[in-house]
Amino acid sequence: MNRIPYKRLSAFYFFYFAVLGGFMPYWGLYLQKQLQFTPALIGQLMALTVGTRIVAPNLWGYIADRSGRRLFLVRMGALMLMLFWCGIFFVHSYWPIAFVLLGYSFFQNAILAQFEAVTVAHLGENRDEYGHIRLWGSLGFIATVAGLGVLFDAISLHWLPPILAACALASWLASLSVPDIVTARRADATTSLWSILKRPTVFGFLAASFLLELSHAPYYTFYSIYLEAHHYSHSAIGWLWALGVGAEVLAFTQMHRILPALGERRLMLLSLALAGFRWWVIGQAVDYPAVMIAMQTLHAASFACFHASCINLIYRHFGDGHQGQGQALYSMLWGLGVALGSWWAGGVWQSLGPTRIYETAALSCVLAFTVAWFTVRDAKATA
Repeated sequence: MNRIPYKRLSAFYFFYFAVLGGFMPYWGLYLQKQLQFTPALIGQLMALTVGTRIVAPNLWGYIADRSGRRLFLVRMGALMLMLFWCGIFFVHSYWPIAFVLLGYSFFQNAILAQFEAVTVAHLGENRDEYGHIRLWGSLGFIATVAGLGVLFDAISLHWLPPILAACALASWLASLSVPDIVTARRADATTSLWSILKRPTVFGFLAASFLLELSHAPYYTFYSIYLEAHHYSHSAIGWLWALGVGAEVLAFTQMHRILPALGERRLMLLSLALAGFRWWVIGQAVDYPAVMIAMQTLHAASFACFHASCINLIYRHFGDGHQGQGQALYSMLWGLGVALGSWWAGGVWQSLGPTRIYETAALSCVLAFTVAWFTVRDAKATA
């Protein structure tokens, strides 16, 4: 680990996810409380912010795979997302907010896949250490989600945009500190991208990823609103989010043991099964805080374990020449799943109700489990 810029990589993850730690739990509440937006409009705006993951990671991946200048693209994107967050100070109605969020989210979603590739390049053969660096992103999320929960019990949600702008500024400054590293260009690839996508394991884990993220949409977009409607305080909401990410951190710290012990396939299947159980219980037992606490610990499975298995599969199947586009495709499907799910959940939140929506999310995990069961294989099975 001596030659790996551990602290600098970790700092970027910390501040990048600090932005998300303030945005994901509280932005819906900000739109509802400060701007009086309806659930349908909130769902549309949240779908827009994650929907840019359909385009942004692929565009950045395409450029990066040809230029090899991944870190430059990360730095430029981090600067732009900070500037767009500053723009939110000047808008208050639906369409101007939609425009600013479109710009912010484009760059927010563009840069993570390329920074993941930069991190993997710095790690080299020490890929098992990825979890120790990535966990700092989770810690950044926890710091803002828990801290802001307590803060917003004392002050107005009006302060959310400037706080997020400050975190975005810190992420840009952190990107400037990361040393550059040579990464493979697409011209170095020996296998076509299409031939990789036709592999059953690749198709399977990407399809399962889409279905899992579809199931996450009611959680990412409406979980805080759902809890507040059942009389949870802002600080309680913040601590529940923080607990989920804390469980994620613990999983990442142990991933170098968990992944070799279970293998990619079994870890993925276990993650999908526990995710489905989590959504079903959240829909049934929101009035029981102890149950909600227990369900948040399952974020270790529904996100961290599944994500780590996917990162490993991307590295193994896409090779050096297609790493950028492999990461981008994975990120794109994440965005597509959450965008479609958010749009749908917002449209039916009042008519269908949260319980039925979370039951539908659980069903999506059942479908993802079925796809992964029949397609995904471990390294030895695909060698």
